[in-house]
Amino acid sequence: MEIYELLNIIKKRIVLIICIFIFIVSGTTVANFFLLPEIYEAKSQILVNQAPREIDFVTTYVETDIQLIETYNEIIKSPAILDKVVEKLKLNVESEELAEKITVSNNDRSKVVTIKVEDPSPQRAVNLVNTIAEVFKNETPTLMKLDNVNILAKAKFTESMKPVKPKKLLNIAISIVVSIFIGAGLALLIEHFDSRVKNEDQVEKIVNAPVIGYVSPFSTRNRKKSYGRRKRVAKKKSE
Repeated sequence: MEIYELLNIIKKRIVLIICIFIFIVSGTTVANFFLLPEIYEAKSQILVNQAPREIDFVTTYVETDIQLIETYNEIIKSPAILDKVVEKLKLNVESEELAEKITVSNNDRSKVVTIKVEDPSPQRAVNLVNTIAEVFKNETPTLMKLDNVNILAKAKFTESMKPVKPKKLLNIAISIVVSIFIGAGLALLIEHFDSRVKNEDQVEKIVNAPVIGYVSPFSTRNRKKSYGRRKRVAKKKSE
């Protein structure tokens, strides 16, 4: 399909495309500004010190820092830690539900672990992440028989905290692009399945022969006028 044909289709279906554009963009705007809850993020950092080494006469067991950090990442989101967090903060949630709000990460070759918590309340997010870090530090000697975790940075609550979700402007920009593609795609789809012959170019393509003439279109109103004139002329002749 050539470019001018695409432009003609879009021009012909411009009302449909505009309607789809308005519907999707306005729906996304309303959802982001009025329906979706704002989510705040708080984070705390902990430092995992050099892992100790144990050597015996039979085998040598060495657990690297990175392996230990990966183990800690699992422990932080486990019920062994989160149940105590729920109890300490007197939360009315299960540890599994709380785990869904937590993200634990660390950079490659780094012993610093970052704990992030997302929550609709910025104050609650700060309290959660600080409590998780504190409980994890206190429980590590019992769970791992090690005492090599220190809290580097605690989360702090400020009135200027901004939500990290939803990303309103980004979502609206994406909806604009998506609505244009959907509108144009639907217009092309309708045109593809429209089997009506509308002009002489389509006739040439269908019959594979040149058009040697065509009848100009005329409106129903002109046809009625022409019929009325013929009727009057016939009446006068009969008289």
